[in-house]
Amino acid sequence: FYVLTSLRANAGWRYPRLTHSHASMRAHFAPASNAFAQHIGSTRTHRRQRPSTVSIRAMKCSEEASRQPRVAPPPHPTYSIAAVINAALEEDIGDVGDVSSLSTIPASTQSTATLLAKASGVLAGEHLGSAVLAAVDGDLDVEWLKRDGDMIEKGEVFMRVKGSARSILRAERVVLNFMQRMSGIATMTKAYAEAASPAIMLETRKTVPGLRVIDKWAVLIGGGKNHRIGLFDMVMIKDNHIAAAGGIANAVEACEKYLKENGLSTVKIEVEARTMDEVRTVIDLLDDPNVETASVSRLMLDNMSVDDMRDAVKLINGRIETEASGNVTLNTVHAIGQTGVTYISSGALTHSVSALDISLNIDV
Repeated sequence: FYVLTSLRANAGWRYPRLTHSHASMRAHFAPASNAFAQHIGSTRTHRRQRPSTVSIRAMKCSEEASRQPRVAPPPHPTYSIAAVINAALEEDIGDVGDVSSLSTIPASTQSTATLLAKASGVLAGEHLGSAVLAAVDGDLDVEWLKRDGDMIEKGEVFMRVKGSARSILRAERVVLNFMQRMSGIATMTKAYAEAASPAIMLETRKTVPGLRVIDKWAVLIGGGKNHRIGLFDMVMIKDNHIAAAGGIANAVEACEKYLKENGLSTVKIEVEARTMDEVRTVIDLLDDPNVETASVSRLMLDNMSVDDMRDAVKLINGRIETEASGNVTLNTVHAIGQTGVTYISSGALTHSVSALDISLNIDV
């Protein structure tokens, strides 16, 4: 089952600083239900979930946020999604509250709003959107007509939310900011992943600071897979490491020694090769019984031609996984995928993405 650490315990959840004249806004930041807190507060432990079987019907957004997502976010030992949501809400409200809504809308006003797709693409951020709404006002009723990973078409209404007009408008921009970016990433990932097949599409660490897990979550929703989450979960021996260590052999030897001495037996090593000579150097290390290479699991083929990638895959001959990187575009990814590489990685999935146009509209 899916376990996430308590929002209060790990995200430092608190009410934002408000002036005494805006104390009524505290209700908009009431901590989410315990179920939501356990579910979305941290991404420390998880197991991949099968598609949600929850029926599409209106329910309290706090209930929506507490259910298991269709696609689980990637695990991270210190990252808290709830803390990211809290920070996004707090930066928006400042220290006086939503002065536009507070000044124009009576506290008792109830409204219904819809999310409208203004462009076609892959929906991502549905579950996160419910979490934002729940953090603002757990009593809002929300009805999702589409779920994470579903296609949405231009002109399609795919969500309805009903409740306090002030609460809806308080959450509006944060919900849209997350969902538009995540849906843009998922849409681009789907296009790349389909073109790359049978190779598996990966992103990189080229994500927005503070949004690492959320950006990588969107890649999963779009049908890609995650590369390493950070500097802590995989060794990547790249050109600068090789230069500083005095060569590939020295770098691999030092890595194997470090992992063994520090009890990091589950951490794997990826070695970058930029030329066919470097590919052969790695193969020689793998085949040498006197060289420790047990942790070496992948060879990155960096900025190589399609012909060289195909030749490198043949030389590796299944010893370890292979990953193509560099000069990956929608125009080139299909040909790269046919070379036999295991993975193709591209930073464009997260650093050059266009947000999917989505709007929230209050029904009059």
